[in-house]
Amino acid sequence: MPLLPPRPLAVRAALILLLALGGLLRLLDLTDPPLDFQPSRQLRNSLVARDIYFRLLPDTDAKTLALTESFRRSVGQYEPPIIESLVAVTYRFTGGENYAAPRLWGTLFWLLAGLALYDLIRRATSEWSALAALTFYLVLPFSVQASRSFQPDPLMTSAFVIGIYFLYRWSESTIHDSQSANSRFPISWRFALLAGIFLGFAALVKIVIAFFVGVAAIALVLFTLRKDFWKSTQVWAMAALMVLPALIFYVFLNSNRSTEYFFSWSVALFKLITSIHFYADWLGFIGSLFGLTVIFASVAGVFLAPPRLRWLLIGLWIGYEAYGLTLPFQMYTHSYYHIQLIPILALGLASVLNPILEAASAQSLARRAAFIAVILALVGYQSWVARSVLVSEDFRHEPAFWESVGQSIPADADTIGLTQDYGYRLMLWGWRKVTLWPLSTDLAATRNSERDLAARFDELTVGKEYFLVTAFNQLDKQPDLKKILDGYPIAAEGNGFMLYDLHP
Repeated sequence: MPLLPPRPLAVRAALILLLALGGLLRLLDLTDPPLDFQPSRQLRNSLVARDIYFRLLPDTDAKTLALTESFRRSVGQYEPPIIESLVAVTYRFTGGENYAAPRLWGTLFWLLAGLALYDLIRRATSEWSALAALTFYLVLPFSVQASRSFQPDPLMTSAFVIGIYFLYRWSESTIHDSQSANSRFPISWRFALLAGIFLGFAALVKIVIAFFVGVAAIALVLFTLRKDFWKSTQVWAMAALMVLPALIFYVFLNSNRSTEYFFSWSVALFKLITSIHFYADWLGFIGSLFGLTVIFASVAGVFLAPPRLRWLLIGLWIGYEAYGLTLPFQMYTHSYYHIQLIPILALGLASVLNPILEAASAQSLARRAAFIAVILALVGYQSWVARSVLVSEDFRHEPAFWESVGQSIPADADTIGLTQDYGYRLMLWGWRKVTLWPLSTDLAATRNSERDLAARFDELTVGKEYFLVTAFNQLDKQPDLKKILDGYPIAAEGNGFMLYDLHP
């Protein structure tokens, strides 16, 4: 006896309600400034989108264009500005910059990927385990926060999920095509091309997904075609579509930046993986995002999954391990570097939940009703937590504060600053750019544990006219710097900032 009547109407109703819930959660607090999740990354994208937007306007003056371009150069370019361009075009047709546009696009992409994830799991297990896994994907508080943030990762992950879906469908369809040789254009070709397009696009959006794309594709191709994979033109077509877009952008068009990133974040920090503390910190960090029980249950689901899904999951987990060892520092410091793990965990959980749902189906009506009530209570609780995280803080005062800070700094002054988020807040809302005074952080200590910044004050401030402080917690971590600044007059101050005059 099924858990609920196996009517398509019941399944469709549950699916629509889940998507509506997932969408509603992500659209809460829609107009709050983008400081709710990984602010430096969201502010960076906002500055890039602003420059693109002002270039789309027909009457932007040259001075403004020069300023927005200088801000854009300051934040660097590691990925192609795909989501930023889409948001900028949205600004153009909705009357100007706003905080809602990127959240609306991120939500749309995440929901579309959720449909693909649902259909993949439904094919591998059952309708109800697919709905249960989709619930995790949509309602998990970390998922709600990360998927609506203004950065390339939600689009990357969404394209990746859709690509994996088409890769799975390709693997399924090769059997049917071998049984119907009369087809002029086998459906497996369609799925192969779609898989290659979406997975290649995901790697173009942000190259780090290549670890997952490459290993998962290899695993499913070997499962499907065994040792004869090299004879398949579909495989080579998929490989070309997956590799070429990212290869062209990251290697041929942007090689200097890509090389800099690799040596700065991988080679320079490779020593971290030799310590047992790294692995403990990594596991503890993702445990705080997903729950260790969920993670281990999902890993266990790999061994319960049907063969095709099992090999896909094995490839995805190997890709995740390779990814983590290549970017070790981010594994226990940057939560958004684990957004790709959300759909992977959902796939594993589906295999664990499927036998539980089948066992529940065999119970009496009263027991099934009690079981469903517990599930609904869990979904309600997680939804409330996700909602509470979003509305617990209000950042609407931030733009006015940074505008006042910007007004206190002379427009053409050469200023150095100890400020938040690499100076992005000041650039976005204060329209001022400052040279950054080095921060005292774990990353800085990892890279150079013996530096004495205060001793280099004269060297670092040569030619500077002002010293801005808004990150007073950082100033407290550098007491020698604080003593030096106390010897200079104050040019301007307010509630939350202080501007020192460095003129002799």
